[in-house]
Amino acid sequence: MSEEATISVIQQSPLHDAHVRSGAQLREQDGCLVPASYGDSEVEYRAVRESHSAGLIDLSSRGRIELEGAEVVQFLNGMITNDVKALAVGAWMLAAFPNVQGRLIAFARVLRLDENSFLLDTEAPTHERVRSALERFTLAGDFRVRDLTHETAHLSLQGTQAQEIVATTFGKQAAQLERGKVVNIEWQGAQLNLIRATHTGENGFDVFASADKAATLWQAFVGAGAHPVGFDALEILRVEAGIPRYGADMDETNVVLETGSDEAISYTKGCYVGQEIIARIHWRGHVARRLAGLNFVDANAKAEVGDKLQSIDGKDVGRITSTIFSPVLNRQLALAHVRYAYLAPDTEVKVLTANGELGARVTELPFVRGSWQENVKT
Repeated sequence: MSEEATISVIQQSPLHDAHVRSGAQLREQDGCLVPASYGDSEVEYRAVRESHSAGLIDLSSRGRIELEGAEVVQFLNGMITNDVKALAVGAWMLAAFPNVQGRLIAFARVLRLDENSFLLDTEAPTHERVRSALERFTLAGDFRVRDLTHETAHLSLQGTQAQEIVATTFGKQAAQLERGKVVNIEWQGAQLNLIRATHTGENGFDVFASADKAATLWQAFVGAGAHPVGFDALEILRVEAGIPRYGADMDETNVVLETGSDEAISYTKGCYVGQEIIARIHWRGHVARRLAGLNFVDANAKAEVGDKLQSIDGKDVGRITSTIFSPVLNRQLALAHVRYAYLAPDTEVKVLTANGELGARVTELPFVRGSWQENVKT
């Protein structure tokens, strides 16, 4: 194999130049160059988590795939865990792509833009997996796949003031968008898709726009009061919110049900890949392990990803998948895969670190209940 063939191309956001002008510290994550911070990740964190503010996050590193065709509903419904047939035009849902063993290929948000037109949004590590899975069926019927990732941008407003910023930028009607709905907006001669979504546990909106409008839209949000937020702060926010990340807290070794994303699964729809395994676990038993939170007895405890968990009597019961220090709780937190018998809240476990054992208790997620959970009816 040639040297050129072994070199991976690092992808850049349509907002790369804007990030550089803003003094962002850039780093590679999942094959993409992303802003780690704009100078002070704690300030960025508080822009999202504290009241009367909102953060602006560039999520363009995620994958965006358009699906169209007269048979798109039939094909897609046979590949994912949620019910495409029940999804109304102008609505969206979370779904998983499982393999035949019920293990996770990817999660995706499925937006139904028209009767036979969908937009899929998935994490950067699963972008190629989803595209490859979909493209296998393009010759089997009227089912077309178009990768829009490099033609589009994905911006997210997160925080209590996200709704106000959307109202300032797009108008009051757009700001009243219900959860689970999609609205198409014409803005400065361009078509945008807007949804309510959280990546942090706080109120939020995601916007999908053409790449050539990304910088103008970014500046409009900043001008309306949004504070740019990098991926270092986002990592803290998403762990506090108990949101799993592919490649860290879940991968192809996990059965879909182990992730805790129950809203992504329909148990009443027709057949799909991996359904038999997933349904059998749901109706006749339980998963062997599941994602849970860990609260350390010592608030300043230092644990690492991969550290093993043991029960008080020395049985292996799991491992840490993500760990952060929470500014709002002033303590170290972790996400972990925990065996089913030890999932009850306040179950005591030992964490085996390089520097010795640490005490911890299993905790229900999320660690931090933000404005998204507090305003579930809005």
